[in-house]
Amino acid sequence: MVESLTGRLREEIVRRQQAGLLRQLTHGDLIDFTSNDYLGLARSEELWNLISQRSEELGVHFNGATGSRLLSGNSALAEQVEHDLAHIFQGETALLFNSGYAANLGVLSALPLRNDTILYDELSHASIKDGARLSLAKKFSFRHNDLNDLEAKLRRSEGHCFVVVESIYSMDGDRCPLRELTALAATYDATLVLDEAHSTGVDGVRGEGMAVAMGLSDRVGVRIYTFGKAMGCHGACVVGPAALKDYLVNTSRPFIYTTALPPHALLTISGAFTFLQKHPELAEQLHANVSLFAGTMMKSSVPHAFSDSAIQRVNFPGNDNVNAAARYLQDKGFDVRSIRKPTVPEGAERLRICLHAFNKAEEITALAEEIIKLNAVSGFTQERAR
Repeated sequence: MVESLTGRLREEIVRRQQAGLLRQLTHGDLIDFTSNDYLGLARSEELWNLISQRSEELGVHFNGATGSRLLSGNSALAEQVEHDLAHIFQGETALLFNSGYAANLGVLSALPLRNDTILYDELSHASIKDGARLSLAKKFSFRHNDLNDLEAKLRRSEGHCFVVVESIYSMDGDRCPLRELTALAATYDATLVLDEAHSTGVDGVRGEGMAVAMGLSDRVGVRIYTFGKAMGCHGACVVGPAALKDYLVNTSRPFIYTTALPPHALLTISGAFTFLQKHPELAEQLHANVSLFAGTMMKSSVPHAFSDSAIQRVNFPGNDNVNAAARYLQDKGFDVRSIRKPTVPEGAERLRICLHAFNKAEEITALAEEIIKLNAVSGFTQERAR
């Protein structure tokens, strides 16, 4: 039995390798243009010291939460952090989850009921699609940021409709048309679910995300904030009315049956937001770096899809082609990764470049120059960014 399974697994690994789809774990000391640590909080010694100081002051010495929140894993600290997060995100309540992935699964598997409808943007994160699959509701995708396609499907939806979008999309770094989406959802009495993963910590005066920054927080039914990106730590929370929190505590399996976040993780989340309030220059530097890279690329003939977010895209269609492009840049000292089919559609393979507040201007310029050189190398055929 074991030998049969091993043989089957090896065949699948070889198949993936031949198709240019094999994923591997790597690490190194290249210049970071791939992590989600947009503001550098994950590597901040000052933040580390702040968290350690708070831990000592509060006498927090538990290594783990000891159980799920509904058993032994709840604490005054967890409730205080949720209270503070609700205040930051201008919501009535907040409920902590162990990750953004778990939060999306927890919301979409529990809120939509049988005979309801989920409509999600076709470029939504895998966690949104997986959460929808776990639901008993009907589920359909709509064309990316296409309000006409969404409205046509809203007209045909059954039961209560949940429209699921992201503030900033992880593959292209583009934004959803949030103001128009809130108006459309209101017209059809649908609930808008907004995943703020890539805007948390970056948009807004205090890193409150897109909805708060645009003054639309009260028009979005469910908001999901992730702390594993710009906030440099781990965990997530769902923000909304008190009834939403009570409902999820009673029905959301990823919340009910998961050991709670440990005390140190809770202090890290709290400390990260305190730290961010004291250092608004981090977001300012990030936006300056985004402008530097995008401005340099736009002066060239390289197919580059401009984004005002930390996520930038450069097209290199074909899995083999984009893998070779990534290796070329890695050999030059830049940690840049390829995004391949099936994560993106065939022909849309690209380099996904993440910019950070800590990237130096000379590093950004050097990366842009290498991409421009790469674009001119024979064999690296490209097409214009769509």
